[in-house]
Amino acid sequence: MAKTEPSAGKQHISEKPVTFGNWYQHVNWINTTLILIVPVGGIVAAFYTQLRAITAAWALLYYFWTGLGITAGYHRLWAHRSYEAGLPIRIFLACVGGGAVQGSIRWWSSKHRAHHRWTDTVKDPYSVMKGLWYSHFMWMVLNQNPKTRGRTDISDLNEDPVVVWQHKNYGSVILIFGVLFPMFVAGLGWGDWKGGLVYAGILRFSFVQQATFCVNSLAHWLGEQPFDDRNSPRDHVVTALITLGEGYHNFHHEFPSDYRNAIEWWQYDPTKWSIWVWKQLGLATNLKQFRANEIEKGRVQQLQKKIDQKRSKLDWGVPLDQLPVIDWDNFIAETQSGKALVAIAGVVHDVSKFITEHPGGKTLISSAIGKDATAMFNGGVYTHSNAAHNLLSSMRVGVIRGGGEVEIWRHRNNQKGLYA
Repeated sequence: MAKTEPSAGKQHISEKPVTFGNWYQHVNWINTTLILIVPVGGIVAAFYTQLRAITAAWALLYYFWTGLGITAGYHRLWAHRSYEAGLPIRIFLACVGGGAVQGSIRWWSSKHRAHHRWTDTVKDPYSVMKGLWYSHFMWMVLNQNPKTRGRTDISDLNEDPVVVWQHKNYGSVILIFGVLFPMFVAGLGWGDWKGGLVYAGILRFSFVQQATFCVNSLAHWLGEQPFDDRNSPRDHVVTALITLGEGYHNFHHEFPSDYRNAIEWWQYDPTKWSIWVWKQLGLATNLKQFRANEIEKGRVQQLQKKIDQKRSKLDWGVPLDQLPVIDWDNFIAETQSGKALVAIAGVVHDVSKFITEHPGGKTLISSAIGKDATAMFNGGVYTHSNAAHNLLSSMRVGVIRGGGEVEIWRHRNNQKGLYA
């Protein structure tokens, strides 16, 4: 919305502590008026204004239109260029997007591109790292220091005549499409001028504002991260329901130029459906999609990361390279001294605490003490389960020099020239 630039060499107000004498200088009064003061006035007026059913229906329809102006227009068309739209759709989205009272296309898209480029850093205009409420709306209510602003290329927006027109005439756009148009429809249509102003105008755009702000706050706080967890964006159906499909934010940050936010048929994304319909009508073209193979690679990589994180918290026994190396003769000597040691696949295991718990009985496991039981364990007597292999790994105490009884036997006979 509105912005302030400091004079050269002058300390910006955001760098000064808030005091009783300067608190009002910290406030961006234009944004505060449009985001807080006017909506609060609308809430008060609603107590004195009857809500007619037809006005409620019109407010809901216009809510959807102006919401699409942000999600399909400001966001997916202009900020991310995820599809191309003809002049009629661009004019429609510029007008109804202005009716959402969230700044011009140029202003909104530049901030959003900076958010993607500098996510969760000091240069992110609405970083959730500064707090949930800051990312929701406080970044607009308080004057921000331009020194920390993350800058991006918006040359393409400056070359779009619709964007340029809307930016130059933004004050008129929000007045006409934010307030007057919904009021005139209700007034001329069924004589409800006051209801059109309060419900279809003021309260409607305040609800659209708060819904959109949830993408900056709630979508970075609530939900899952199926594609990447290095940054804060998350997927959640609640956020999607609030924001006309913008709630699958983890996917969006990974694949920002995809015209979809929801990629499954059952996920709620009316913005995606609207763009698809426009394509069928010849009003939109070049709908961009990331290849399914690349999307699945991202999903699998994140799943593997989560598996590795869980795996690291489990006891898998002492790593083989950290176990002492034991000669076969020493292994035999240890078992003869009373230790319940078993060699399996060249690794020595102490099964003394497990003999009485062995599902196959203590006689069978006792018969393997002091022996190479690799064949017995791997199908000679019984093909043991993954659980048995995992349990066995927790009993490791050493590694047989040479690998096992058979390898030792071969080595000794090679030295004597008896085995080739």
